[in-house]
Amino acid sequence: MKAVRVQVPASTANLGPGFDCMGMAVKLFNYITLERDDHFEIEIRGEGCTELPRSECNLVYRSVRLLYETVGREVPPLRIRLENYIPLARGLGSSAAATVGALVAANELNGRLLSPLQLIKLANQLEGHVDNAAASLLGGAVLSLVEGDQLVFTAIKVPASLRAVVFVPGFQMPTKEARAVLPEQVSRADAVHNAARVGLLVVALMGGRLELLRTATQDRLHQPYRQKLFPEMSALFEAAREAGALGAFLSGAGSTILALTGEDPEPVAKAVDAAATRLGVSGQTIITGISQYGARVISTRE
Repeated sequence: MKAVRVQVPASTANLGPGFDCMGMAVKLFNYITLERDDHFEIEIRGEGCTELPRSECNLVYRSVRLLYETVGREVPPLRIRLENYIPLARGLGSSAAATVGALVAANELNGRLLSPLQLIKLANQLEGHVDNAAASLLGGAVLSLVEGDQLVFTAIKVPASLRAVVFVPGFQMPTKEARAVLPEQVSRADAVHNAARVGLLVVALMGGRLELLRTATQDRLHQPYRQKLFPEMSALFEAAREAGALGAFLSGAGSTILALTGEDPEPVAKAVDAAATRLGVSGQTIITGISQYGARVISTRE
């Protein structure tokens, strides 16, 4: 096999209360092509085309190199083509998608020597956000945790009727900055609040109990503190809910706001747009769905 092209979805992490343990794949995709060539080259189109490196320090290349090292092979000269549609530093798992897509592509070039569990472990080693990586690799919703050197994850089937309204603000919220505002300790009441809602969220998704999502997506561990970085966040949540959203939350570390809806997302999208305009928050609203599948090989060429 000389070339392989992979499609990999964006992901939304936390889903409100599931801080650092829950993620869900969203139908925004990046495409990664690896092609054996006589020289190394990286082409980038779309998101990040003016800011991502085209050298061996590019995250996609580092991911490819780690997989080759893991299977005990030398990386051949590769032409890497990246078509990026996932916004950068907006809480939609762009770096996890880059890592996962690269690992899947490199694994395909090497005859699929590594299992999904091994790929997620490599992604976690490289990028650290196992909640995003597991969702981008497996699709649907995923509950995951790291216990010492053990990685545990379980897929959660998401109802097919679920839609997503994604509001992507015009400003970034780097994860490092968004984590810096979080407290070292939280109250018992807040811990119980989130623990109960994570359980309710799993039940709501697995059982198709979408009416539970409004309560199940509430959070006290990270969103109240991150509002310092995004003061309009709560007002956008409320606008989405008042328009019929099943639940609304900050996607990952932000700045994206994601609202879950039923099969008619238009009223929610219009309400979020109107609220953002009223609040003076520039950005774009995207109506999409939940990706039931994760990273996958869509073409190969000898």
